[in-house]
Amino acid sequence: MPDPVTHDLRVVVAGGGELGLRTAELLSDRGHDVVIVEADPDRIPDVADKYIATVIEGDASRPEILRQAQPERSDVVAALTDDESTNFAVCLAAQRMSDVRTVMRITGTPDELYGEFVDGLVFPERLGARAATNEIANGGVRTIEDIGGNVEIVEVEVAEDAPVAGKRLDEVRLPQGSLIIVDYQGNRIGGPDTVLEAGHRYVLGVESDVADEVMNLFRG
Repeated sequence: MPDPVTHDLRVVVAGGGELGLRTAELLSDRGHDVVIVEADPDRIPDVADKYIATVIEGDASRPEILRQAQPERSDVVAALTDDESTNFAVCLAAQRMSDVRTVMRITGTPDELYGEFVDGLVFPERLGARAATNEIANGGVRTIEDIGGNVEIVEVEVAEDAPVAGKRLDEVRLPQGSLIIVDYQGNRIGGPDTVLEAGHRYVLGVESDVADEVMNLFRG
């Protein structure tokens, strides 16, 4: 897992749909500089209206379009379109252009070899834009198992300024639909006396409709 980011990032987001736009907004709220690349000309006005940042029209999987976003000046290229093949192509092209970290959206069961070619994978259908943002910004969230249905098993690192940091589990009101499975030492089930230490990781079971609330508590 990458170390937490301690400086502002320049991020290229390929895909200005609901996920890409929301992720860009969250990154911008954290002080990062974001460029959105969107292929659908009908979507450009909506993206431009909702997001005050650089917006490039075009297919980011085409090198001439991606080069306009200047990946060589960026810290991360995040391919978040709803087409997995496009996302993979964007990541590979970005890596050929520069030594940039790449993150791609997966829409189904991940190919076990993806990890050899990209730096981070996100499962937004389960955990939403906040998980994508955390993967791009600091790698504090990792999906362990997609068990199907509405539940995902994730490993989450408690951020230094998170609402739960330093508190016992019985002092924290986790939303219904979430459960701490294993504490950071990995040798016991989470219980009332489990202390949520900043910088440590915990394994959680999370239902998709409370995922953002859980990420807010653990990541801030």
